[in-house]
Amino acid sequence: MKDIYQIINKVLLTEKGTRLSEEENKYIFSVNPKANKAEIKQAVEKFFKVKVVAVNTMNRQGKKKRERTASAGRTAAWKRAVVTLAEDSKIDFV
Repeated sequence: MKDIYQIINKVLLTEKGTRLSEEENKYIFSVNPKANKAEIKQAVEKFFKVKVVAVNTMNRQGKKKRERTASAGRTAAWKRAVVTLAEDSKIDFV
């Protein structure tokens, strides 16, 4: 298994993520694109000391970016994980 600091890149604090954490006890993370669901589950449980019930992942494609010239590029592709916690578990970020 990889190091937990290589698996979890950052916690995504968005409006949708806040609503999911309050209503459904789900949290959104930006994770390493090579990490699988089992590694993400173990990393979150070890890092935050909570019980994870389910992990859903999605690969996000990089957005097209263009400058004032004809050359165009892309931002980096990344992977998002939605982690569902047990009812008695909670993560406090404050």
